[in-house]
Amino acid sequence: MSTFSVKAYGAESDIADLKEMNIERRDVTPQDVEIEILYCGVCHSDLHTARNDWGGTIYPAVPGHEIVGRITKTGSGVTKFKVGDLAAVGCLVDSCRTCESCKQDLEQYCLNGFTGTYNGHDKHTGGHTYGGYSEKVVVDEHFVLKVPENLDLAAVAPLLCAGITTWSPLRHWNVGPDSKVAVVGLGGLGHMAIKLAKGLGAEVTLFSRTPGKTEDAKQLGADHVIISTNETQMESVKGKFDVIIDTVPYVHDVNPYVSTLNINGTHVLVGYLGGLEPILNTVPMIMGRKSVAGSVIGGIAETQELLDFCGKHNIVSEIELIKMQEINQAYERMLKSDVRYRFVIDMKSL
Repeated sequence: MSTFSVKAYGAESDIADLKEMNIERRDVTPQDVEIEILYCGVCHSDLHTARNDWGGTIYPAVPGHEIVGRITKTGSGVTKFKVGDLAAVGCLVDSCRTCESCKQDLEQYCLNGFTGTYNGHDKHTGGHTYGGYSEKVVVDEHFVLKVPENLDLAAVAPLLCAGITTWSPLRHWNVGPDSKVAVVGLGGLGHMAIKLAKGLGAEVTLFSRTPGKTEDAKQLGADHVIISTNETQMESVKGKFDVIIDTVPYVHDVNPYVSTLNINGTHVLVGYLGGLEPILNTVPMIMGRKSVAGSVIGGIAETQELLDFCGKHNIVSEIELIKMQEINQAYERMLKSDVRYRFVIDMKSL
């Protein structure tokens, strides 16, 4: 397969800073579109992959799966897009498309494994996929999304991961105007969960360990803030919530939050991978038919639904725009939670 070279930023090893490099992209096949990348969001997954925190990173690694750009070339069989269209790419660029999950537009749960936008197996080149910290990307049109023209393009980028990660459980658990939703953690995921739940008409509460985020939460749309370390406040919301979106990315005790669920309520983990400590107490679950569940990103149809919803309601992420050359400093700041609430790279700096 013929390829062409593009400029990118990536890591050569788990201890190396990201630096400028050249990577190969495939020429468009009949079903592909080529996208000039304008903006790329920075996700914690980017950092974890670059530093091999989860194991399995293939180097050189070029992260980035919150991609917004403009189409510069289309394959002969492309029907959904034309040159000049705005377009977006999220966390996946391929799947088997034949399993039961894919048939239900749940490509994120592909039973044969989806192809990640980066660090996945590239069935076209035989190598591995490279992400959005680059000048261009080539993607099958099925996995490319349309971007509403009225939105701030830089602030759209985090919708492709942080947005869909919180939108998918809100939709799956049927959040609407009569729902009472709580959000645990006010970061990249948490601030989107508040905005989207509020956009759906729910009554929204933030759980925070300290009062310092109260004003921000209210500005984002939260109706209430409960300090989770305050026993009196926690007791006041016992049995209240229909859905809790838990965005905390590290091991933490979920038991206090389960007790705040209503009958049939669900506590959804979207930020943490791993075992729960201390152990999950099933008594309040059994006595109230409550659930602790997990959710990951969303399928292509659901992500398009999110973008259309955000276009209609003018919802975007709160961002700090950076240059590509500032990515290593941005990673260090992310580790200190020193960002409100998502970094986005202006790719013209590359």
